[in-house]
Amino acid sequence: MKTLLVTGGAGFIGGNFVLDALARGGARIVNLDALTYAGNRDTLASLEGRSEHVFVHGDIGDAALVRRLLAEHRPDAVVNFAAESHVDRSIDGPAAFVQTNVVGTLNLLECTLGYWRELPLERQDGFRFLHVSTDEVYGSLGPVGRFSEETAYAPNSPYSASKAASDHLVRAFHHTYGLPTLTTNCSNNYGPYQFPEKLIPL
Repeated sequence: MKTLLVTGGAGFIGGNFVLDALARGGARIVNLDALTYAGNRDTLASLEGRSEHVFVHGDIGDAALVRRLLAEHRPDAVVNFAAESHVDRSIDGPAAFVQTNVVGTLNLLECTLGYWRELPLERQDGFRFLHVSTDEVYGSLGPVGRFSEETAYAPNSPYSASKAASDHLVRAFHHTYGLPTLTTNCSNNYGPYQFPEKLIPL
């Protein structure tokens, strides 16, 4: 049974990912969520009492907590949904978006890198850090067309700029340190079933 450390797993997309992953079977999930305005424990109500779901109320910016969870639960993957979201909120208060989406993601990456480096080689090879981003890092699409992995980044709001920065950090940790990372860009218009299944094989 694989163990996943899922951050932001009480949010809209993260919560549905958790429910779907557990419904498929073969996974144990440690769910770290700060329960801000975007988190809702009611989404996870059906998981109460299930041993394969461990909920932890906390912040990805808390290095001591993240390191403890990694050491205690020894996950096979980290799936990062944790983020401040909504463009309007970012316009009113951009600092919180930088703190969570940029500084928080950096902390998660640093803690994960330290954990990954101590894994046996066979576990290092199978480990993944999956970062869930947003299509808004590509800018405004207009009434027709689509974005692709080749589309240039063009964030137009503090929210999308903070997510773009976190994407670049994830990429940098792969190329600089060899941490096995993946980034998927999704929209709130998509449900968890659009995530490519091969990203995190259960």
